[in-house]
Amino acid sequence: FLSHLVVWILFAPRLDLLSVYGLLACLNLWIMFTVDRPMPMFGIMKTHSHILVDNLGKTATRGEAVDIKEFFGAYSMDVVTSTAFSVDIDSLNNPKDPFVTNIKKMLKFDFLNPLFLFTALFPFITPVLDKMDYALFPTSVTDFFYAALKKIKSERVAKDHKKKRVDFLQLMVDSQTAGKTEHGSSTEHTEKGLSDHEILSQSMIFIFAGYETTSSTLSFFFYNLATNPEAMKKLQEEIDQTFADKAPVDYEAVMNMEYLDAALHESLRLFPVAGRLERVCKKTVDINGLLIPKDMVVMIPTYALHRDPDYWSDPESFKPERFTKDNNESIDPYMYMPFGLGPRNCIGMRFAQVTMKLAIVEILQRFDISVCDQTQVPLELGINGFLSPKEPIKLKLKPRKVSLTEDICNNNTS
Repeated sequence: FLSHLVVWILFAPRLDLLSVYGLLACLNLWIMFTVDRPMPMFGIMKTHSHILVDNLGKTATRGEAVDIKEFFGAYSMDVVTSTAFSVDIDSLNNPKDPFVTNIKKMLKFDFLNPLFLFTALFPFITPVLDKMDYALFPTSVTDFFYAALKKIKSERVAKDHKKKRVDFLQLMVDSQTAGKTEHGSSTEHTEKGLSDHEILSQSMIFIFAGYETTSSTLSFFFYNLATNPEAMKKLQEEIDQTFADKAPVDYEAVMNMEYLDAALHESLRLFPVAGRLERVCKKTVDINGLLIPKDMVVMIPTYALHRDPDYWSDPESFKPERFTKDNNESIDPYMYMPFGLGPRNCIGMRFAQVTMKLAIVEILQRFDISVCDQTQVPLELGINGFLSPKEPIKLKLKPRKVSLTEDICNNNTS
């Protein structure tokens, strides 16, 4: 199973680009992740953002400091599990759910695991390790997800005549069906369809990659707002203008919010979850006298570039105005790459942005965020595969006062 579960499958520096597109297999899947149009899974995201807000509200009313990663981790897990395996869970309140327990086992993955480092440095040995039954993830976990996938897929196929739920899994199943129609068999790898193992691999890496990056980015974002209350107030004003009287959040309006977009970009500049990127040189090249041999791994220090004072004024400060439309053109595009750049940039970028922006709007509609005596300022960062704080980020949430319009309505009905 190791050969199927390549951790960097969608971004693999050693995989030729056509193979990556082949694994994506389905044009609808590619369009869903990359084309700027309403995302069919937005309704699924909203369901889980409402659960997130409800869970935060219970803690806020008690006046307790909130370990925000705990809540954003649950939200992120619920969204990716719902879209990857079509399973709706409230993981914060159902910690013993089999999906929750198995995902948590998978997420304990250690980037410093000798086996992972060995396969990363010498990927050609993965077939040998596969024959020896070595696995990056516990066999019990992969067996659970494979059984769940087979069950869910068979139910989807049996109900093909009924209205389909549009999610990541359904698009991959549709791709497999297209391959079967074209070639007569869905069990062998084709250019059109994904095998069951490939569907499982993509679903698992979708959870693995989406959970940590989304939850950590949201945690850093709200830390930045709590330590910069003037920015939080400005963002809340934009939210209140866009969705008057806590109106329901819709996709188009969220994606057109300029200050929200700028604030998220600025937070990603300060805390890019992928602190570094790697690419493999496809041929020997000379750049200004620096010879880079073929197959050399080139590491791009994202975190350092994002804080380089030669390119960013006052680089340690949180200033969303850097990314407003008036200032965008002054930014060197190769000095800002939280999702990577070029044809191998993060395919899940748009999905992640929608997931995060929805949560941000729903939370700031209802709560003010502030630091407390348990908030570490400034943050100390840990040494992990992804950028993360050394200690949990703890903040205070306070229900917002009602707006003037709501206040008038309440007085008229009393």
